[in-house]
Amino acid sequence: MTEAMPRDPSTAKYDVTHPERMPWWHIVKKGEVLRIVDLGGCQAVDTLIYDAYDHEDRYDHQQTILAQKNIFITTGTKLYSTEGEPLMTVIEDTVGNHDTLGGACSAESNTVRFGHDKKHMHNCRDNFLHAAAENGMHKADITCNINLFMNVPVEPNGHLAIVDGVSDPGSHIDLKAERDVLVMISNCPQVNNPCNGYNPTPIRLIVWDE
Repeated sequence: MTEAMPRDPSTAKYDVTHPERMPWWHIVKKGEVLRIVDLGGCQAVDTLIYDAYDHEDRYDHQQTILAQKNIFITTGTKLYSTEGEPLMTVIEDTVGNHDTLGGACSAESNTVRFGHDKKHMHNCRDNFLHAAAENGMHKADITCNINLFMNVPVEPNGHLAIVDGVSDPGSHIDLKAERDVLVMISNCPQVNNPCNGYNPTPIRLIVWDE
């Protein structure tokens, strides 16, 4: 079997360095490949995926976990929608472990976890709400997300732990669109737990034709 050649960013149709803490969205066409690069290492990248033309058909973590029989995402994982159809497929992953259960930080969760003085802090849910509004969506359209590069092991007692990330600077994941999809990202602003090494950093977003 012939090994695939590495993708060359110089041939990409889209290539941007996206700042820490900020929201991002982009339509990725069927067959295109989206690469998300953790430039600094140990940066959580909260991600939502929707059918580009039917936002009610969106990434579903339950469908995805059941189909893969795995709570973590890595090479070969298909990301399924609420209708049970694949939205994107992970075709390359240099980390090997991405979270499906930890959810997105919010003003409310920051208050519960870290104290009332943290409620005002920038958070992923607000980022998603901003991106959703730009696409004609509302807060009800924000559902369970993927946490790319985030390390959330399940402890022996069944509790989820948010611990130091395992992604190195330059780690990446490649997602191939199985149909036209809307990808929304919050480049997580969290500084109260280890998911970003307490220091949010930029990411790089690259899109190639198939």
